[in-house]
Amino acid sequence: MNTIGKIGFLGGGKIAQAMAKGFIASGLTKADSVIASVHPADQMSLQSFKKLGVETITKNDPVVEKSDIVFISVKPQVVPSVLSEIKTKSADKLFISVAMGITLNTLEQNLSSSSRVIRVMPNTPALVQCGCSVFVRGSKATDSDAKATQQLLESIGTCEEVTENLLDPVTALSGSGPAYVFVMIEALADGAVRMGIPRDLAYRLAAQTVMGSGMLVRESKEHPGVLKDNVTSPAGSTAAALKHLEESGFRAAVAGAVEAATLRCRETTGQQ
Repeated sequence: MNTIGKIGFLGGGKIAQAMAKGFIASGLTKADSVIASVHPADQMSLQSFKKLGVETITKNDPVVEKSDIVFISVKPQVVPSVLSEIKTKSADKLFISVAMGITLNTLEQNLSSSSRVIRVMPNTPALVQCGCSVFVRGSKATDSDAKATQQLLESIGTCEEVTENLLDPVTALSGSGPAYVFVMIEALADGAVRMGIPRDLAYRLAAQTVMGSGMLVRESKEHPGVLKDNVTSPAGSTAAALKHLEESGFRAAVAGAVEAATLRCRETTGQQ
């Protein structure tokens, strides 16, 4: 039985598709309780939503009118015009925004005063139901709204509630983080190929190593430094590799990437 209500998506990109797929697959809702608006030029997204059995249209107003929960999943630069378009239809709805850098204050000021708002930062592993999401409540969001948001986001991975001041560094860590990990997987595979391993095997081994290591950190609750030491034998190959990483500035480079991304997010947020 669907207790979430009718779900709408304003925008039909890959994250929106991943969320819709996860919500339906988990049984939280059914395809006939989901509606999405997609730009008419984006035929790929239109077809992807239709394959899920979701009602797919090219106008935003009907999505808001027919939905109890509305996901704002358009590109950040498009959000102001979309909010202006739907404001008169937005009363008494829950809006969940996944648009990077668009603050709760901006959303609340440009929607009906009786609407409720939650801001979310997901990431692309949601495409395989292994996402990492956080959310922030707006001033009028209720405990029931937060519970519904958590249920929905947990269908595509993990979900945690945070305060809005953490969203920029969270974006830099888990939002942008998959890109850093993909570079690491590519680099691991490049090194393995140089040492004679076939490339397709190198990618599989590197990807599984990263996935398993992350799972070990999460499930064991051991400090990553302890887990690193458990792999490192005295005068062994891992010790030699770690020495090379430290001399090459690996730790500082990764930490610096998170800082650089956070500062860029703050620039974007400050431009509103």
